[in-house]
Amino acid sequence: MPQIDEDLAQLTPKKIVEELDKYIVGQAEAKRAVAVALRNRIRRQKLPEDVRKEIIPKNILMIGPTGVGKTEIARRLAELSKSPFIKVEATRFTEVGYVGKNVDSMIRELVAFGVNMVKQEKMKEVEEKAKQFVEDRILEALVPGLKHRAGQPKNIFELFQGVPQQRISPEEAENLRRKREEYRQKLRDGELENLQIEIELEEQPKQMIMIPGMEEMGIDMSGMFGDMLPKRKKKKRMSVAEARKVLLPIESEKLLDMDKVIAEAIERVENRGIVFIDEIDKVTARGSHGPDVSREGVQRDLLPIIEGTTINTKYGPVRTDFILFIAAGAFHLAKPSDLIPEFQGRFPIRVELNPLTEQDFLRILTEPKNAITKQYKALLETEGITLEFTEAGLKEIARVAHDLNERIENIGARRLYTVVEKVLEEISFEAPDVSEPKVIITEDYVNTRIKEILADEDLSAFIL
Repeated sequence: MPQIDEDLAQLTPKKIVEELDKYIVGQAEAKRAVAVALRNRIRRQKLPEDVRKEIIPKNILMIGPTGVGKTEIARRLAELSKSPFIKVEATRFTEVGYVGKNVDSMIRELVAFGVNMVKQEKMKEVEEKAKQFVEDRILEALVPGLKHRAGQPKNIFELFQGVPQQRISPEEAENLRRKREEYRQKLRDGELENLQIEIELEEQPKQMIMIPGMEEMGIDMSGMFGDMLPKRKKKKRMSVAEARKVLLPIESEKLLDMDKVIAEAIERVENRGIVFIDEIDKVTARGSHGPDVSREGVQRDLLPIIEGTTINTKYGPVRTDFILFIAAGAFHLAKPSDLIPEFQGRFPIRVELNPLTEQDFLRILTEPKNAITKQYKALLETEGITLEFTEAGLKEIARVAHDLNERIENIGARRLYTVVEKVLEEISFEAPDVSEPKVIITEDYVNTRIKEILADEDLSAFIL
């Protein structure tokens, strides 16, 4: 039975929605749908093997215009559940037999993401131990000579080749040890951070020539040849502080059992992986324009992966039966019923995301933890400037963004970013040299910055 993370087990549907509310405004129905889907995955892992293998994920189809939070909901859900996650556009794939990306590549990307995710987690677990090895390598650079026991050959080749050995007396060895301990204490006290030392590092292998078709077959040519080639080493000069940063990931990785990392990553991908397929409406016959090969053929190629199959990757075979697929599209020209019947049947949960209102824009500016206004306040604080937004100023930004969406093209919350960037463009440019350390963004300030652009519809279409 797959192990369940304690924090993951505590995620009830209500708690999942609460966490999503911290980053995404509105869209309650979509949040409830993904919360239930995630909770069902947790429930499934608690079941006996014979029952668990019969329960497949209920895939989700999100319907709504661009910029309303479809991708963000899926991304935050994966982050919350520590699940391997990738986003792909359906339009990047082509039907088998045509030049273009094969649908299998998205699973290979998901596995690569999963391996890196588990690797980073394991490296954090061994970080303290790795720091000891980093300290020893820095000390060896500061006080060389004690890496090998006094009077013994450095390696077996020197022994057989009769290379004269530099033997040191016990007194000299003791002095070196004492000196090293003195430096160790200075290192720990932070007294040597700017001292220049010479560190021996392995050179990164040069990029291997890609052989067409090898990636699609799940064969890692670079890994095969890379292991055959000897490792070249190069000495580099850097400060102690820089050496710590460079050596820590190297020493951490040495402590990992990569076979276990890969096994855990594949297990996590197979049972908790999430694939977000955007622009699915554009691979329907009705949603396409002109002679496009990425139509129903792409749906038919995606179908086996969504239904459950085995994909060969460079880390080994991966089953897709229990990966959660979230498809999304605006469905302006097409409708969900234009998808082929088999594909529709694999997405039983359908949620419609609502277009954002002016009030939603106002909430997006202030409520999320990563709101753009909070980001700008933090950025300008580094320049000693206090940035404040009045309620009227925020309402005007929301009004302008909503009005532009109505008049030009509805790109959802992304319009807020273009408007806020334009409003704060001058203060961001002048920031290091402004005389007044406090800047208040009022309704008049907003109008002053973008009034002329708004008046010219052609200009606003280009700039905002």
